[in-house]
Amino acid sequence: MILEWVRIHEIALWWIGTLSMATFVGTLIIIPILVVRIPADYFKHEKQKPDHFYRRYSFMRILVLVLKNLLGLIFIIAGLAMLLLPGQGIITILIGIMMLNFPGKLAMEQRIVQQPTVLRAINWMRTKANRPVLEVPKLSLIERGDKGK
Repeated sequence: MILEWVRIHEIALWWIGTLSMATFVGTLIIIPILVVRIPADYFKHEKQKPDHFYRRYSFMRILVLVLKNLLGLIFIIAGLAMLLLPGQGIITILIGIMMLNFPGKLAMEQRIVQQPTVLRAINWMRTKANRPVLEVPKLSLIERGDKGK
């Protein structure tokens, strides 16, 4: 019964397997490159200032924002898949979030990168590339939303 199902869906299973392997190998190459390029103090900044080029050319700004956000969504989807498949799921999701634009993004990024296993993996990659470790703010009661309590 199961062998018959496999024979019927052989082409689809082959494509899924090939895509899974390509994603796994691709993330083994792309994710460390992106992690190494993160400025060491990225998570210390409150808000990124827009580049002069993007303020001057609004069409280019919109185009770049749309493409960057689409790429971010692709990374998040791939990262979610890697939670079940081989790959660096949480780090891939973090890279995807870093590419998106939405309110509360910095707090979410900081929460993810403050996880000891995530920070250890990122700093290991950065150390191997002779880059400084990430400067991550300590999580305080105020940052967790317990303001005034």
